[in-house]
Amino acid sequence: MSEIAGQTGLRAGATAVVHESYSFACMRCGHGWEQSYEIEHHVDADDHEFVLYVANGQVVPSPLSRPTCSNCDNHVVRIMRPGRVASARDAAYRQHRTPPAGPAEAPASDAEGQQHHWHLSDLLHPFQRKAS
Repeated sequence: MSEIAGQTGLRAGATAVVHESYSFACMRCGHGWEQSYEIEHHVDADDHEFVLYVANGQVVPSPLSRPTCSNCDNHVVRIMRPGRVASARDAAYRQHRTPPAGPAEAPASDAEGQQHHWHLSDLLHPFQRKAS
């Protein structure tokens, strides 16, 4: 979920950058999305460490503190490992695909190779009692 980058491309004062990606799902409206972040590690003038989350080149709040759904502004958001939203969309697509047209099975044939059309009485024949 994360990888540490070298010193190139850091903001002024950053000591390291970690790249992390997450999947998000809103528990209110069902909206799902994925986002990658560059997490810059810094040290302030008092030697206290802090991090900046950068998404699409802009400093943003930590997605782990209070994520917000971009669809409905709700804060009840589930955070998952990256790729979960994409795999769920793929599964939903496969589930709702229309099957190809045509018969599911070929019709049964008798011993001479002619097609046999089944009737209800044919299916019930083994269960009929013989009159004695």
